[in-house]
Amino acid sequence: MRCKPALIAVILGASAAPLAAQDLSFNQDITAAFLLHTPDLAGQMACIGASANACMENTPGGYSTAAMSGCLDRELQYWDARLNANYTQARAKARTADSYVDGTPSETALRDMQRAWITFRDATCDYERSHWGGGTGGGPATYSCLMRMTGQQALYLANSGIGE
Repeated sequence: MRCKPALIAVILGASAAPLAAQDLSFNQDITAAFLLHTPDLAGQMACIGASANACMENTPGGYSTAAMSGCLDRELQYWDARLNANYTQARAKARTADSYVDGTPSETALRDMQRAWITFRDATCDYERSHWGGGTGGGPATYSCLMRMTGQQALYLANSGIGE
């Protein structure tokens, strides 16, 4: 499944004036629009990175290591905020659902899952960085991994029906 490039063009057409070469042309509305216009989870997951990719394409020098890291980090921050909001909402639902998993309250199981996921995400992204042998591509690789995995977890929490 792929993101719809026409939607990116529409959103970018409404963007602000061009930025100076040292600034990033990041627009989180690209990712937000995909989420609004893509009702299925698989389609939403396929669009993780849309804002970062548009940022790299529309920023002068956007494929430099520094610009790639900056664009990827900006979208990571977007997904991290969504993850935190979705986790808070899922936790509240789990608390009121009063359901149990092998004698463990659902809210506790959710907390334990999230803690384990953070450890898994960090180890996965450390492994991906290791493929670069300490080279400059390790930074963008790490940001890309963190963005992708954080986006996937944010969408999982939003769509999992936890506490229902």
